[in-house]
Amino acid sequence: MECKNLEEVRSNIDRIDDEIIRLIAERTGYVRQAAKFKTSTDGVKAPDRVEAVIRKVRERAEKYGAEADMAESLYREMIARFVDMETREFEGMITV
Repeated sequence: MECKNLEEVRSNIDRIDDEIIRLIAERTGYVRQAAKFKTSTDGVKAPDRVEAVIRKVRERAEKYGAEADMAESLYREMIARFVDMETREFEGMITV
């Protein structure tokens, strides 16, 4: 969509940012659920799964015309933080 002025550009960016945050929150819920199905901290880290996700992210970035390196960097940071969160969730479920 072609914007007519800076305010319209900013309004659309704000709208998109709101949706991104909503989707991150939704993803967070699924990450928390995933911890219930893991059997070890190695399973939480799942480096093969991380790399599979990154491959998909790069493919989707290219498909939609986004910068693949930036998308990968953002996802690697997000995944690292989710792994930390999921590790805490997993460790909290372990009974001694």
